[in-house]
Amino acid sequence: MSGLEKLHEVLDQQAVRIQTETSRTYLEALAEAGENIFQNTIVQTDLSEEGEAYCRNLLEDTGLADCGKEDVRRAFQLAVIKGMKEAVQPNHAMTPDAVALFIGYFVQKLTGDKENVKLLDPAMGTANLLTAIKNQTSNEVALYGAEADETLVNIAYVMMNLQAQEAELFYKDSIAHLDVPPIDVIATDLPVGLYTRDDVAVNFELCAESGHSPAHHLMIERSLASLKEGGYGIFLIPNALFHEEGADRLHQHVKNEAVILGLLQLPETMFKDQKLAKSIWIVQKKGKGVTQPQQALLAELPSFTREEALADMMQQIDRWMKDELGIE
Repeated sequence: MSGLEKLHEVLDQQAVRIQTETSRTYLEALAEAGENIFQNTIVQTDLSEEGEAYCRNLLEDTGLADCGKEDVRRAFQLAVIKGMKEAVQPNHAMTPDAVALFIGYFVQKLTGDKENVKLLDPAMGTANLLTAIKNQTSNEVALYGAEADETLVNIAYVMMNLQAQEAELFYKDSIAHLDVPPIDVIATDLPVGLYTRDDVAVNFELCAESGHSPAHHLMIERSLASLKEGGYGIFLIPNALFHEEGADRLHQHVKNEAVILGLLQLPETMFKDQKLAKSIWIVQKKGKGVTQPQQALLAELPSFTREEALADMMQQIDRWMKDELGIE
């Protein structure tokens, strides 16, 4: 059994036992199971003697010593996916690994060998996307993440600890308030839905003229305001974004604040329901030296299982980067 498989097994078995003996959900129990592994002790005080002994026994061989950072992330990812099947919140969804890796590729290309890059995910969930990007970048990257769901923040916190990653994580509604330094890159899987805090939304240009405002529109506005001049926004967006109510105002706002670099439609085969299909939208905040590329990067990505077609697409993207952005 690999370190990844062992770590996932220990996380899952502890989480199930904690969930069974307490009133916690699986995801809440998973965060505590991770904390047990990090502290190398049982932090719960409400387990039975048998339950505590069971969890303590699992700590004797967690597999963590045989895991790299990506192994830890994937072990948590497998457990989180299980937990999200019982969760009712519609925004509890994991960004697919292939998409996270693709976004990470763009972050690496766009930042190059720049040091002290500040990377933010304002809707980080369990920080799966944030750490997937960090684990494939070669330059120094400071991580920032915000999430309004306390359980997901707790999982993100313990997963960061077990990966030995440094990050500033915030348990907060990033639309309402986001106290971060100017950011180089924002990469996020936008939460789609209506934002019910009308008292907050009224302070945004993209506030709906009537009724609740789309949360994803407000998140884009907040993100662009948080970027440095010349900073990049990489958003995973619903394909319906440009056809829904308020799309014209959103497009105008983005046009005023940034230049659109590209739009890459994810393979339809990734989505059981085409209404849920998504694309990767890449923009750059306006500033000194920022120019609109003569030709934006527009493409439909092939299935990630078609290796030859995907390799050809990557070559085309590399050529576009060189020709339009001067990035080797």
